[in-house]
Amino acid sequence: DAIGAIDGTHIPAMVTEKNAPSHRNRHGIISQNVLVACNFDIEFIYVLSGWEGSAHDSKIFSDALTRINRLKVPQ
Repeated sequence: DAIGAIDGTHIPAMVTEKNAPSHRNRHGIISQNVLVACNFDIEFIYVLSGWEGSAHDSKIFSDALTRINRLKVPQ
């Protein structure tokens, strides 16, 4: 079994001045980092948004695996 594809992307965001530094991604743009999983029919099966733009993909993936509504990975 397989999920299909998992990837992260940055979505431009508007945040307060106080939160701007943590939302600034490696390209210097204020963003949210979003993790998305699709199946082989190119349908979204999982979306995790809201992470700061500075968050590393591995941290977001780890969070997705441990949440109550977690990303379910086939065994």
